[in-house]
Amino acid sequence: MSKKPILTTPRGPFKKRTLRQHILRRLALVLPISLLVIVLDKSGMLETIADRYTFKPESWFENTALTQHLRVLMTHNGMVHTPAKCLIFSLKGDDPPTASTMRVMEQHTGNCPGPKGETSELFTLRIDRLNKVIMSDQGSPGTFHPIP
Repeated sequence: MSKKPILTTPRGPFKKRTLRQHILRRLALVLPISLLVIVLDKSGMLETIADRYTFKPESWFENTALTQHLRVLMTHNGMVHTPAKCLIFSLKGDDPPTASTMRVMEQHTGNCPGPKGETSELFTLRIDRLNKVIMSDQGSPGTFHPIP
């Protein structure tokens, strides 16, 4: 007769882990990943990565997606030094659907820096949605140049 293997005994050189070993192994895996996510968030890389994956070519014709893309773009290339949540984009209503003019303003409420209750205009953007070109008059009002 052949012996049936006993399922409760460990096979080979591996022994059953204790609860302490199980917790330590989980922490060794979760803690570095958590720290990496925090560092990526503080550096702004998470917003950039999310924008790369969510902003598609058809998003140029969707105002909500375009303004979110512009928030990420302007805060990460140094055009503005305020947080992205403090930027307001004002779209002119009489523009053609393929080209838009947006005023970029900075709000000063809640956690946004500056004198409370005021809104200051930073610059104007011209957006050619068909050719996917964004021009700005930052630093030279009325004279538009491509944004970096």
